[in-house]
Amino acid sequence: MNESSVYKIIELVGTSPRSWEEAVQNIISTAAKSLRDIRIAEVKELDVRVENNKVVEYRAKVRLSFKYEKESD
Repeated sequence: MNESSVYKIIELVGTSPRSWEEAVQNIISTAAKSLRDIRIAEVKELDVRVENNKVVEYRAKVRLSFKYEKESD
């Protein structure tokens, strides 16, 4: 029998002083500590924080999809 699945989607923002890729990896690494079975990371928005005309922080807004597990009764 083929069992149906349900997935939950959350949106998170990660930062890095070095790159957008590292900002995304920070999101996934941190989320994986409390979420199981992360399936998709969809980058929705990239931006930077600027101070004194220099980029000081890379920011990524990401939608994460993970398998929803029903609480046991």
